[in-house]
Amino acid sequence: MAPTPYNRAMEVIVGLHNLRPRHRGCVVTIGNFDGVHHGHRLLLDQLAEKSREFGVPSLLITFEPTPREFFRGAEVPARLTRFHEKITLLRDTALDRVLCLPFNERTANTPPEWVIDELLVRLLGIRYLAVGDDFRFGKGARGDFALLTEAGQRYGFGVSSLSTLTLDGERISSSRIREVLAAGDFALAERLLGYPYFIAGRVVYGRQIGRTIGVPTANVPLHRYRAALEGVYVVTVEGLDRIYGGVANIGIRPTVQGKEPLLEVHLFGFQGSVYGKRLRVVFRHRIREERAFPGLDALKAQINDDMGAARAWLHARGLPSGAPV
Repeated sequence: MAPTPYNRAMEVIVGLHNLRPRHRGCVVTIGNFDGVHHGHRLLLDQLAEKSREFGVPSLLITFEPTPREFFRGAEVPARLTRFHEKITLLRDTALDRVLCLPFNERTANTPPEWVIDELLVRLLGIRYLAVGDDFRFGKGARGDFALLTEAGQRYGFGVSSLSTLTLDGERISSSRIREVLAAGDFALAERLLGYPYFIAGRVVYGRQIGRTIGVPTANVPLHRYRAALEGVYVVTVEGLDRIYGGVANIGIRPTVQGKEPLLEVHLFGFQGSVYGKRLRVVFRHRIREERAFPGLDALKAQINDDMGAARAWLHARGLPSGAPV
């Protein structure tokens, strides 16, 4: 089942300057948690057990942008989830708090000793720390599990390392899920993630090109370096009066000289305005790759074929297809 957005009172703290004395005393994990997949949830379940054991809240420290995005820029691997999506997914766990810190030049040059002595011990007063088996932190990635273990012995907090979770002998990781999504295997992606893969966002005004060729679309800006998907897909869409089926394109729209990646969705059977609404677009099946066409007539013909393929796929599975096939 897809998580319900904002279904619990998890606290989000943005920046060290918003930490208060009441935030001292907690059990902590640190990481990007891109996708909040089964592996992440296993770690959070372990953290929740420690939270109950020590009688203190659980807290995740994460970063925006991610360290990889800071160091690699446009060459960074695709994100599975934007910050808002990640927070939505985390609200469906037992996590009590998220501390989001900016990752910038200053963060990159922070000594690991400062992270331990000032952030973890003085500001947060941690009782326990759980990290992944490959966790590194601090300037030059000098901080590791051994340094944390030594600090835990010195300051009196517990430290544990969680081995990578596997499914049918395969590692569950964000990078593996990106590969699975790129291959269009949404059933396996759902097993690895624990929910159907989606992109959520607010609909904005576009160039109205779809409307001029009889195929109006809801345009959702991606606001990320790269999306995990590219091409044309069968989708279902949540966030309106009911669930709608549709066809979606993710890409730069080369036929109309688009420049920024965009998610465009045509909703089957929907009448009305979607501008300003926040939609959750759930990806069900890959139809084809994005490609350039010689003109709008050729593009319209291909879109009609795509819509027919999408309606047939949805109808065959008892999902909303907008019209009889």
